[in-house]
Amino acid sequence: MPRFKLEGMSQDPLPPPPKVRTGQTLTKLTKEEYLKRWRQRFYDPAFLSKNADLDAIAEIAWDAYADERKSPRTRKAGPGFVDPEYELSVEWLEARQAIVDAQKCQESSDSASRVLLICASPRTDQTCPSEMSKTFRLAKTACEVIDGVPRFEVDFLDLSVMAAEYGRVIYPCKACVSTAMPLCHWPCSCYPNHYLGQSQDWMNEIYPRWVAAHGIMIVTPVHWYQVPSTLKLMMDRLVCADGGNPDPTSTHGKNPEEAKALELKGWNYPRHLGGRTFAVVAHGDAEGAGSVRRALHDWLADMNLFPAGEAAVFDRYIGYYKTYAVSHDELDRDDAIFEETRNAARTLVQAVTNLRAGVCPPDQDLADPRPK
Repeated sequence: MPRFKLEGMSQDPLPPPPKVRTGQTLTKLTKEEYLKRWRQRFYDPAFLSKNADLDAIAEIAWDAYADERKSPRTRKAGPGFVDPEYELSVEWLEARQAIVDAQKCQESSDSASRVLLICASPRTDQTCPSEMSKTFRLAKTACEVIDGVPRFEVDFLDLSVMAAEYGRVIYPCKACVSTAMPLCHWPCSCYPNHYLGQSQDWMNEIYPRWVAAHGIMIVTPVHWYQVPSTLKLMMDRLVCADGGNPDPTSTHGKNPEEAKALELKGWNYPRHLGGRTFAVVAHGDAEGAGSVRRALHDWLADMNLFPAGEAAVFDRYIGYYKTYAVSHDELDRDDAIFEETRNAARTLVQAVTNLRAGVCPPDQDLADPRPK
């Protein structure tokens, strides 16, 4: 497009659009390898009598894989989208509607105050650890406090079920945001991906639970200087809540060129979970509790949530360098950490009460000069 020179103004040429870089490891399987992996789902000898039926179903599965049918059920986006004629996944539209409904409930003055209480440990007595986690005990202590407050509700999210419950899975983030922020859709549209067998993604249920909450409380152990993988998977998949694109038709699905162009026009990085308040309890047995507590604090604050107060965010060691076999006994003897957990819950309750009464931190209405 020609550019016209204006008196007294620099007429530097427009930079070329960013190039989409490709060329990583190829992942497309041959039919032989695909069917070999597919049949591993039916390893139990009890399936041998149904081999003919499985062969027929395998052909359907292969056809879906070869045709890359990620979202086999779609419908037109309809009014309210940039391109109302674009076909969107029915599952994504259902997840979006659940978020819309949750937001309406969260904003309603008639609704009870809601706290999403997250037990982040993968340990559970329902599978091979054969013993509950200390995290669960602390989280339940906080739950009792919040449950006892009139017009407060607790949504208890126990991430340990990912290790013990059939079909309960959170798939990893694909980092679409690093291509361009508008390519990261809110809620995430990367999953389910049916032709890859990536179904039953739990995040479509978890997103509205975050949205419905006025306060978030995370109770977590330390795993190798970091949060447990169960919690980290959920954290990574919440990137779409911080700047994500609520309209996939604006990028016509996962079109990287369109997403880059849209971001370069100017993106407002919407904070979909901003304005909520949080508490964090991190515990360890040797190292890392402080760094985990700080990381969670900073992550939540980066999403424009604010700490409920000094007593609401803390880290402690249980049975410092003691043998693992007596760790629950050490917790039994530590009355202080139970009371500190109660105080964190009480502080969160007060912060939520203030928030709903219109009392917010003084920086909540300031414009962010670095919204990314």
